[in-house]
Amino acid sequence: MKTGLGTFLVAVLGCSVGAQGAQEFDGAAALEYVEAQLGFGPRVPNTEGHRKGGDWILQRIRATADSVEVQAWHHVTGEGDTLLLRNFIARFRPEMSERILYVAHWDTRPKADRSANLAQQRLPVPGANDGASGVALLLGVADALAARAPSLGVDLLFVDGEDYGDFGRDTDVLLGSRYFADHLDAAAPKPLFAVVWDMIGDRDLRIPQEPNSVRGAPEVVQRVWDKAADLGHGRIFSRDSGPPMTDDHLPLQRVGIRAIDVIDFEFGPGNSFWHTTEDTIDKVSAESLQAVGDVALALIR
Repeated sequence: MKTGLGTFLVAVLGCSVGAQGAQEFDGAAALEYVEAQLGFGPRVPNTEGHRKGGDWILQRIRATADSVEVQAWHHVTGEGDTLLLRNFIARFRPEMSERILYVAHWDTRPKADRSANLAQQRLPVPGANDGASGVALLLGVADALAARAPSLGVDLLFVDGEDYGDFGRDTDVLLGSRYFADHLDAAAPKPLFAVVWDMIGDRDLRIPQEPNSVRGAPEVVQRVWDKAADLGHGRIFSRDSGPPMTDDHLPLQRVGIRAIDVIDFEFGPGNSFWHTTEDTIDKVSAESLQAVGDVALALIR
């Protein structure tokens, strides 16, 4: 089954235009999208920054996509709080049955619980890399697809509530991808594959292969890393194995989608910027966004 799907993907997607994809994506514009999100403040559910940030994403994709769907729902946390959450789905060529799904989370973490300073642990995470970089990537892809339509259907899924709760106990996290997976149209064909883009703006970018991705969709991992090598980004897309991640690809895998996680989980020395107040714009670069954007766009050309 895996071999058959891999062969099918190569046949369907083999004629991508790597060099042209690299020219189409604009890393500098993507960095401006990161900055714009930070201008709303932390995008923590139930805050004004969250509402304004979500409205801004919705405005951007309504200007570029062929169709847009909003999934809005309430989630009651383990502590009894009610979160108002929204997923956004930007669709290009919605009439096509053969589709590719890209995913990024747009919310940010309510508490910087890994900050060394105890007072800072009570503050929200700014989310320049962990949140805004993935959104910026998807918005940059949307700009390119609006200028020149893809040959296949493409869905860009902006998920909410990914980073709210406790990953150690698996409570109140990955809320948007779980909601999306639980509300799939059973009659609709599943995407050929899905890629989660998370923490991909780090200035010192190096993306290893994530073990749950290799185990769950090895042919997709191979395709992404081969494309990166073709585009000259093999140094960034390392073929070494990274740490296993609890991320938005897992709910998608659970419902039979061939999903992988593209993530650099070494954010700062010893991952010292992750889930801290140091996740700021100076830690993100247009060059890193450009490299990942080149790959993301080439895969759907």
